[in-house]
Amino acid sequence: MTLTHEQWAVLEPLVEACRPHAKVPPQHLRRTIGAILWRHDNGAKWRSLPAEEGPWWMAAQTFIRWSRLGVWERLLTLAQDRGIGLGMTFLDGTSIRAHQKAAGAAKKGATAPERDEREALGRSRGGFGTKVCVIADSVGRAVAFSLTPGQAHELPQAIPLLAALPDVPLWVVGDRGYSSHAFREHVWNLGARPAIPPKRNEAPVACPPWIYNNRNRVERLWARLKEWRAVATRYEKTASSFLGVLHLAAALDWLRR
Repeated sequence: MTLTHEQWAVLEPLVEACRPHAKVPPQHLRRTIGAILWRHDNGAKWRSLPAEEGPWWMAAQTFIRWSRLGVWERLLTLAQDRGIGLGMTFLDGTSIRAHQKAAGAAKKGATAPERDEREALGRSRGGFGTKVCVIADSVGRAVAFSLTPGQAHELPQAIPLLAALPDVPLWVVGDRGYSSHAFREHVWNLGARPAIPPKRNEAPVACPPWIYNNRNRVERLWARLKEWRAVATRYEKTASSFLGVLHLAAALDWLRR
């Protein structure tokens, strides 16, 4: 994507508010942010950045360092100041295939399986990849993400994601992957109402169709986020960098809507 004057006018104050501040301010901040957006939108190698986007290593180092510092997560939080809709919240997970270049992060004293667990990489029926879970607000905008290896189930991520909300929602909507009596009870104890259909081998439970049918909002969220090729396929070796891609894409989605 090309960063227009209008987009930069909205994005610049947010970036300035969340970026680390050194003694010498960055001289080409807009160009560097534009290069980062171009790379993740196209899923290209850092070295393939067009010359007009500036030195590739500058954009790469900035993105990776800011991911470790949580800058992109703070950017998403600032974008959410427009107001998170809590009439309905949606839980959903998706499997992201990892490119072969995503493997090989530094071991840092861990074994290869321990490294893959730390970097949220694992092998499932769909291949080598990462399971990404999201909680979205009533409009279908991402509030928070969690990463697990590709073979992991998404239900254990539900309670931590609910804790990321600023307040208790009215409804918590999820598909059959979140069907659990213990989880439904947790939602009721929070003061919210679950809209989660039972599995085929479970007894019927209340799941109002007029609420559950809105779950397409989180599915459309994934469709928008996966327009970024670096979201649709994981190229990042570390979990922190891939989370940075997700937070950046979600922040831009908030600013567009």
